[in-house]
Amino acid sequence: MGIFDKLKNLVKKEEQEELNSYDKGLEKTRKEFVSKLNLLTLKHNRIDEEYFEELEDILITADIGVDTVMSFINRLKKRVKHENIISSEDLKEIIVDEMFIIYVDRDIIVNKICYAKEGPTVILMVGVNGVGKTTTIGKLAYQLKQEGKKILMVAGDTFRAGALEQLKEWGEKLEIDTLYKEDADPSSVVFDGVTKAKEEHYDVVLIDTAGRLQNKVNLMNELEKMNKVISRIIPDAPHETLLVIDATTGQNGISQAKSFQAITNITGIVLTKLDGTAKGGIVLAIKESVGIPVKFIGLGEKEKDLKVFDVEKYIYGLFKDWGEE
Repeated sequence: MGIFDKLKNLVKKEEQEELNSYDKGLEKTRKEFVSKLNLLTLKHNRIDEEYFEELEDILITADIGVDTVMSFINRLKKRVKHENIISSEDLKEIIVDEMFIIYVDRDIIVNKICYAKEGPTVILMVGVNGVGKTTTIGKLAYQLKQEGKKILMVAGDTFRAGALEQLKEWGEKLEIDTLYKEDADPSSVVFDGVTKAKEEHYDVVLIDTAGRLQNKVNLMNELEKMNKVISRIIPDAPHETLLVIDATTGQNGISQAKSFQAITNITGIVLTKLDGTAKGGIVLAIKESVGIPVKFIGLGEKEKDLKVFDVEKYIYGLFKDWGEE
């Protein structure tokens, strides 16, 4: 049984459609990544130092990140020595195996939304401007509505021109309630939204926020104020603070994650536009660098193209053509 078959067997047959999404969404990364890995295996029949140096370059080019790659290569070398592996063909399975280990790293990975035990679940969406934050809220609202949840979207980004209109458009398109105020203080909008959600028995509140990372002090104060307002109405809220990152920005996304992590308690990451980059290794780099799980990934423009992140399907999408060419 080849690597492709083993990876495919990890996923139940009823999840084939989901698997196809990962396959298609990671196509740009896989084409570049796997073609280089295949050439490396052809070039080096036996494993030597030059093989590891070239593998290192390939992984860094896929935007897995220098620190992550160095750790990965060191682990590979130890396994090669311990298991007495000589052939580069025999190393394939171990490379795939170690990719799982990089992401999981003995953690219990929680990729689902942490719902409130009672009352509305409050989800705060943060991230710099231009990463697709408002669009992600719309897509997430669509998916939660499909699950039968009563959703309220709150336009807490009252600074960016068009943010309010964009959220209103999503609300009208999806027939989901949207709360907004023109030229209002973001925290007052959030107060009204969370109050409405509690009084009118909504299941989930999705709150858009401004993304002006240039002035960290103002952003920190604003998020701190929002958190206080929310927790006064619902003591254990927000239940999730999801950081939205544009995957096409590569290593810059990791810098954003570190900056926001210093400002507020991030519970999960949403990686948008993963289908639009050849550097899909960013998923592994982010988890290794900041220790925050990726909870959702964007694999297309449609509402259904926002997916709950699954590391097994991700590894499948990344490696499925290896050895097939």
